[in-house]
Amino acid sequence: MPRPIQATIHTSALRHNLGAVRQTAPDAQIWAVIKANAYGHGIEQVFQGLRGADGFALLDLNEAERVRALGWRGPILLIEGAFEARDLELCSRLHLWHTVHCDEQVDMLALHKTHEPHRVFLKMNSGMNRLGFAPQRFRSAWTRLNALPQVDEISLMTHFSDADGDKGIAAQVARFEEATRDLSGERSLSNSAATLRYTQQASAKADWIRPGIALYGSSPDFPQHSAADWDLQSAMSLHADIIGVQQLQAGDSVGYGSSFVAEQPMRIGVVACGYADGYPRACPTGTPVLVAGQRSRTLGRVSMDMLAVDLSDWPEAGIGSRVTLWGRAANGVVLSIDEVAQAAGTVAYELMCALSPRVPVVTED
Repeated sequence: MPRPIQATIHTSALRHNLGAVRQTAPDAQIWAVIKANAYGHGIEQVFQGLRGADGFALLDLNEAERVRALGWRGPILLIEGAFEARDLELCSRLHLWHTVHCDEQVDMLALHKTHEPHRVFLKMNSGMNRLGFAPQRFRSAWTRLNALPQVDEISLMTHFSDADGDKGIAAQVARFEEATRDLSGERSLSNSAATLRYTQQASAKADWIRPGIALYGSSPDFPQHSAADWDLQSAMSLHADIIGVQQLQAGDSVGYGSSFVAEQPMRIGVVACGYADGYPRACPTGTPVLVAGQRSRTLGRVSMDMLAVDLSDWPEAGIGSRVTLWGRAANGVVLSIDEVAQAAGTVAYELMCALSPRVPVVTED
């Protein structure tokens, strides 16, 4: 039989989360961000749940081709734009919209031969200091693009660095508004955190929002707010079975490095999941899991293919019992992926994206 581990993608949760985001910003159009293979969930697996979005935003041309192959005829945005001149040929063929964030991309467009002008999103670096034109150069970049016959409509965008924290978005919004005053074009400002936390403010409202992590059921500002606080549902569940049981005596240790030592007799289960499956090796003893839908904890160091869980309070659990590493158990109890990520000292994005190709993935409504 196959190794007893499986990830489940919940289409109904994706649909619900999209609706929750839309309710937060009802006047905005939504880019459903599906970069990194839909945050590890799989583009093909999330498509039905997210096709109610107004467009899809991603990074790679091959991902754009996959979305078109699924029958999507609406907008697709390359949020890092073209990496080389020949990328624009595929943009023309697939009718892709794309970001322009540097002079080199403007140069590519100026030399591009196309029968249909391109829809572009001109990006401002308002404080993130990754991609985009500085505010004092933004207007001249817009003027240059606007003069090109290869360019149709120009939309204006930026990305917030601190929407999920105490610093907030006010300073970046002010820079964006000052630099774009009187420039025509639709606006796109807000990621998940800004959408959930700030779109009630007039200054953060825009024509397009770009939710990513919220669509997959993770809170963008955990632990200040949980996914439940934002009315978000887990879109991925990771389950594996117990494949071995050990009875420990006081003084017995568990796993590599003997990092956990039993203080009294106890029973443990060995689960068919490890860091080669995408479960973080950094998760320490005490990381929450669900055993048959009941809350328990990990013990000792996570191995490549296995980890140990505490069965002391669950004498009925044994070989074949289902363990939920994150997501929804069969009894409906949910273990937030944010909790597991916090235990590992990281964020849910990383756990989602790290799901190993060797883990079977199924989709259910």
